[in-house]
Amino acid sequence: MSYQLQFGDLAAYAPLFASGAAVTLALTAASTVLGVCVGVLGAAACESRHALPRRLASGYVEAIRNTPFLVQLFFVFFGLPALGIHIGEYTAAIAAMTLNLGAYSVEILRAGIGAVPKGHHEAAAALAMSRRETFVHVLLPQAFAKVFPALASQVVITMLGSAVVSQISVADLTYAASYVQSRNFRAFETYFLIAGVYFAMALVLRAALYAAGRKLFARNLRGGAR
Repeated sequence: MSYQLQFGDLAAYAPLFASGAAVTLALTAASTVLGVCVGVLGAAACESRHALPRRLASGYVEAIRNTPFLVQLFFVFFGLPALGIHIGEYTAAIAAMTLNLGAYSVEILRAGIGAVPKGHHEAAAALAMSRRETFVHVLLPQAFAKVFPALASQVVITMLGSAVVSQISVADLTYAASYVQSRNFRAFETYFLIAGVYFAMALVLRAALYAAGRKLFARNLRGGAR
């Protein structure tokens, strides 16, 4: 029995696919901003003189890096209500994506901070800058410039991983695909198209982030090239 491809049947669902893609990108944008902020705070905790912040940050990173994202998502959406914390599916998706990206951002930023030359630490100390001022004005800008490609790649990975949020009824791109194939029974065509859309979004997002990074950190990159 031969299978007849019929991609034309998907045209009627174009608005649904577009809406799903918009939700995926919106979740990615929100979790990127929040996740990077979490990463900065975690990296600052790791640079602390006190053991407690370092241990808390390390424990958080290890907990996230060594558990599946789907389990983290289910813990936020299904587990927290047991503690009396009830949140909607979109908030749960953003929270889980933020926690996941934040943990990886901590490690990426720590690597960038470790790559800052020792002389810059000494120069900051010579200018009587506090540890906080040194971190904010000296270490962090250079760390971002050095690790921005890795951070951008992690954002793309987070966007691709967001496909599982459809499991808690978030109407993202994968949710749209599941809905469509359940109506027209064209699973191959539907998921082939969605794979292509994810591929295109990943390429565009990575290119946009790299372009933004070159513009934002051009001064630091030039300084590092000397």
